[in-house]
Amino acid sequence: MFSNLPLLSLVIWTPIIGGMLVLATGSKNSIEAKVLSLLVSLATLALSIPLYTQFDVSLASMQFEELLPWISSFNINYHIGIDGISMPLILLTTFMTVIVIIAGWKVITFKVAQYMASFLILEGLMIGTFAALDAMLFYVFWEALLIPMFVIIGIWGGPNRVYATIKFFLYTFLGSVFMLISLLYMYMHAADVNGAGTFSILELHKLPLGLLPQILIFLSFLLAFAVKVPMWPVHTWLPDAHVEAPTGGSVILAAIMLKLGGYGFLRFSLPITPDASMALDWFVILLSLIAIVYIGFVALVQADMKKLIAYSSISHMGFATLGFFLLWKITENTGAASGAVLGLEGGMVQMISHGFISGAMFLSVGVLYDRMHSRMIKDYGGVVNTMPAFATFAVFFAMANAGLPGTSGFVGEFMVIMAAFKANFWYAFLAAITLILGAAYTLWMIKRVVFGPVANEQVENLEDMSGREFFMMFILAVAVLIIGLYPAPLLEVMHATIDNLVAHISISKLP
Repeated sequence: MFSNLPLLSLVIWTPIIGGMLVLATGSKNSIEAKVLSLLVSLATLALSIPLYTQFDVSLASMQFEELLPWISSFNINYHIGIDGISMPLILLTTFMTVIVIIAGWKVITFKVAQYMASFLILEGLMIGTFAALDAMLFYVFWEALLIPMFVIIGIWGGPNRVYATIKFFLYTFLGSVFMLISLLYMYMHAADVNGAGTFSILELHKLPLGLLPQILIFLSFLLAFAVKVPMWPVHTWLPDAHVEAPTGGSVILAAIMLKLGGYGFLRFSLPITPDASMALDWFVILLSLIAIVYIGFVALVQADMKKLIAYSSISHMGFATLGFFLLWKITENTGAASGAVLGLEGGMVQMISHGFISGAMFLSVGVLYDRMHSRMIKDYGGVVNTMPAFATFAVFFAMANAGLPGTSGFVGEFMVIMAAFKANFWYAFLAAITLILGAAYTLWMIKRVVFGPVANEQVENLEDMSGREFFMMFILAVAVLIIGLYPAPLLEVMHATIDNLVAHISISKLP
């Protein structure tokens, strides 16, 4: 049915073109802008579903490929496709964008068309980044998506939005400059080796590189992707961006944009520079463990709910990067690749799970902020007495964030810890500490905000969730439960691709 359609291009460009049409409705037609935005986001979600239903899980190769010449003189092409790594992330993007559009329905009253259009355009650019198979096309999407997020934080953000926006932009942009230099070097090196330069990511996977060039390229990729994840110590832009961003901006930042860094490691760092990745795996593992443990302690002392969840995101994303770089330690200890596959798949599940859980937690803060215009934990207390439905969802997502078995938050972390045991007991021990820390800072926040007697008159007058808010929370709760109780469909999708990646990484790229 979809074999003759450029389905992936439709998923990329429908929200971008739709966003332009929303802008054309003008600032005075907020209802038209909202309705059109919702229709466009739903259409994009509907178009993305066949990417899953028609996906052949037995194939490790790219599917739904499209290839058109773009800048022929430099062999740059509009080349897109998906595999078991990129497809789940694209579905996460289309799903969460619908949630964000619904979340801003009543809350955003200023420049509504521009707000909705920014998220739609951002959606298309993020999907393009996940789907790009040409390195320069990837770079264009990667850099372009900074613009709508810059606008979202800068216009609809909090009092310090200008500072947060500039810090966000400079951190992410400067890190990417080094990636561009590496891409240009590999293009010229490919011309020397093969007689023709290429930006094809799949061809770059096969490019023979010496150890020193690999290390330099790996470090340049690390700068770009570590900032995006973000990894310690280049994480300081994230709490500021989250605190100042509107609720929808925080949701997309946590649920999708952080995953771009993890995706970059899987698409570029590991397959292009496997020898350097092996030589420096200890460094990434160290940074990941610091993020998991140290940032967990930092989250424990936060007084601002948004900042606490932001630091929690850094800690939880440390699990993903840890899982990705356990490969060689596991192989050294066990002599088998099965543990490496477990770590990589665990990291992927952690990224998808974190998208749902962190998005839900930021939405929960947004529900309270819309009523009391405060994110400070001390301003709340006893919310369960006036908002029982909200309290139910808040406690559920807090438990999921703490890794409660039966929720998606448990699955990815458990897989990574099991893989870490195969690599080194102390890796697993330190990673497991975050389960205690996660429960500590998350449940302590819930205790002070939700439970106890009603703290003040403002809390006493709170109204429970509207039907719109209940719907958002319910859908996210279902997603968290489905992955937590039955992760097999998600794992099945990525298994062939991860197997192929492990086999590819095990082959040296040294000439």
